[in-house]
Amino acid sequence: MSRKLAVAVGLVAGAALGWALSQQHLAQHREALFSARPLRRLAALGSLAAEENVETVRLLRDYLAWERHPLLRRRARAIVRRLEAALG
Repeated sequence: MSRKLAVAVGLVAGAALGWALSQQHLAQHREALFSARPLRRLAALGSLAAEENVETVRLLRDYLAWERHPLLRRRARAIVRRLEAALG
């Protein structure tokens, strides 16, 4: 195998592994929306912001009724507004 080919294969394998690990990380945080830890809830909001569907809006509305932290409420409200505008 030539050196260039080995580098290309390594690069593709590294990118695929990085993508898989990031998806796993996002899935873990998505489940942490109602966590006791505020930073986990913030991470969950970040992952949900990318999901433009009606179920996400419903989940975030439930979250807004539950959340008491002002910063997290503002972030969730902004995401809901953006998603509602995108969904029509």
